[in-house]
Amino acid sequence: MQHFNSFINGRWVEGEGHIEVTNPSNGEVFATVSKATLNQVKDAIDGTHKAFKSWSRRFALERSRLLFKAAQKVREQAGEIGDLLAREQGKGRVDARKEIESAADCLEYYGCLAVNILGEVPPHNAQNLRSIAIRQPVGPVVAIAAWNYPVSLISWKVAPALAAGCSVIVKPSRETPLSTIEFVRACNEAGLPDGLLNVISGDNSVISGEVFANPLVRLVALTGSTGTGKEFIRASATTVKRLILELGGHSPLLVFADADIKRAVKDGVKRSFRNAGQICNSVNRIFVEESIREQFIDAFVETTRKLSIGDAFEEPVPDLGPMVNQAGVERMEEFTADALGKGGKILCGGKKPAGEKFTKGCYFEPTVITQVRPDMRAVAEEPFGPIVTIDGFSGQEEAVAKANDTPYGLVAYVYTSDMKKAAYCVENLDWGNVAVNNVNPDSLFAPYAGWKESGISLELGHYGLDAYLEWKHIKVEVE
Repeated sequence: MQHFNSFINGRWVEGEGHIEVTNPSNGEVFATVSKATLNQVKDAIDGTHKAFKSWSRRFALERSRLLFKAAQKVREQAGEIGDLLAREQGKGRVDARKEIESAADCLEYYGCLAVNILGEVPPHNAQNLRSIAIRQPVGPVVAIAAWNYPVSLISWKVAPALAAGCSVIVKPSRETPLSTIEFVRACNEAGLPDGLLNVISGDNSVISGEVFANPLVRLVALTGSTGTGKEFIRASATTVKRLILELGGHSPLLVFADADIKRAVKDGVKRSFRNAGQICNSVNRIFVEESIREQFIDAFVETTRKLSIGDAFEEPVPDLGPMVNQAGVERMEEFTADALGKGGKILCGGKKPAGEKFTKGCYFEPTVITQVRPDMRAVAEEPFGPIVTIDGFSGQEEAVAKANDTPYGLVAYVYTSDMKKAAYCVENLDWGNVAVNNVNPDSLFAPYAGWKESGISLELGHYGLDAYLEWKHIKVEVE
């Protein structure tokens, strides 16, 4: 049984009580994490505030070099951290290792941008006055990790924050805290100043209560559910904190008759069920042009039935691992029961897989539902699991209207060989990211935006750095 503590102001600190960490592949508790006390949370915020004062004054080149050193430390430990991630979250070891490598890429990218924070010299309106506009770091940041891609998503926050000159407290998910803790450990081994990058685990109410009440915390960055995001918006009003929120998805995939059907099926299955569908940009709702609807459904179901399910450490690596917890499995059962009760047809999946090796884990079969209605939970709500619905459309206007019929707006996908049709969809889809003929919507070098109830502010690209900076206008009389 492994045990992990919080890292506060350069020291590993034992809290009071602990959180059990379960391997979703077999249901076994294999680690514990101590829970930080309220006083420890306050100490972390105080220490982060002190570290910010000195870190924000460091030369940009110094910050850049330390980010590159941190990336090197993360790469050196990518195998060990990746194995922890696979064990606590359930994804395959190959994908877990790639996630750690991508976090190191993120540290290096923002290490480059740290030396490119530029201001402006606006025009002046009087001969004796001059204006200068500079950008300065916003202040201490609390970064909150999601459990589905805990290391990758936390790097999207830690890397630009440190590059901008901010200090950071990381709050890992209770489901997958270990890989996040070890990521922070590796970064600190690069020689970061004490208090600059902390990690605290514990009760959400204790930590969030102090974070939102304490005026020293100037920004909170979250990847999580839309419901949690709304709670953060309400809580932030007390001290008018900045927020970066990447929230729910419920992504549509539009497949037109002129598309490469074979590719659309292959990519659609991949994006629907990778990581057991536990991805913010998973395909949840597929809309297919009527003339090819049945052809697409038959091919999609056939491909889905060939997917393998198993433990993250099996060889060869299975296509799907478990869901992160039993609550997720129960939610999938509720979604499928709701669909059946409203006339839906389950073409494959819809239940836990049979077999002794699946009895103790949190597994659910990849599920395809047709004959859908707008009031079905699988259509109206983001499943965040291996469930996808397939419906039809006639014409691009109807396709876009059905895709937009949701409060979410993170990622949409379009498959067509007609670029005029693609242009219409791209311009009329109410989604912050649109991928055409591919299912890889995010890029380290481009903005990742959530429209409507899918988020506030931006991550990735140089825009992700801008979110941690504030403008200051300086007006000087020269005569």
